[in-house]
Amino acid sequence: MKVLNLYFSSTGNTEKVALEIRDTVRELGHSVKTVKVTSGDMDVDLLQFKFIFVGSGVYGQLPGRPMIELHRKLLRKYNEKGEIKPGSPRRPSRNVVVYCTYGGVHTGIKEALPAVKFMGQLYDHLGYNILGEWYVVGEYKTDRFRHRSINGRLGDIRGRPNSQDLKEVAEKVKGTLKASSF
Repeated sequence: MKVLNLYFSSTGNTEKVALEIRDTVRELGHSVKTVKVTSGDMDVDLLQFKFIFVGSGVYGQLPGRPMIELHRKLLRKYNEKGEIKPGSPRRPSRNVVVYCTYGGVHTGIKEALPAVKFMGQLYDHLGYNILGEWYVVGEYKTDRFRHRSINGRLGDIRGRPNSQDLKEVAEKVKGTLKASSF
C-alpha cells in the first residue's frame, strides 16, 4: 500500500511523531513517502495515496501556517479539477489519520480540536475515510513559552512526546493499518 506521511513541525514535536509513523509503516512492509511541509506552495498529489497520515503542531488552535496554506491550495486545486463533489462521496479504500501535537496550556485538548478538524476537512471533502484523530501531548520548547510546560492545564509535560507517547503512536499505526487493509 502507498502511504503518504505529511506533516508540519516548527519545534520538532510533530516531527518526532511523523518519524515514528514512518518507521512503523516501513516495519509493516508498506511504501511510505514522508513529506515535511515547509510552505503552502508545495504540491503533492494526495489522490495517488491509499492511506495518508497528516499532522501538525497546534498554534493558536490551528495547524501551522504552511499547513493551512497547503490545505487551502489543495482544496482549491481539487475543487477546480472536479474531484470534490456535492455530498463528498466516499472513495473506497482511501483512508486518512489526522493528528496533532499540542501543549494545551489554557484549556487542554480543547485547544487542539480545531486544528485537527481543519486539516480533516480537505480529506473529508475528497471522500477519504477519516479513521482516526490523534492528539499527542508535546512540550513547549521555545524560551518564551517553556514555562507553559509546567504551569498549564495538562500539568508537567516536559520532555513530551516521550518514548511512551511514541510507543502509543506506533501501536495506533499498527492497529489502524491492519484494520484498514482490504
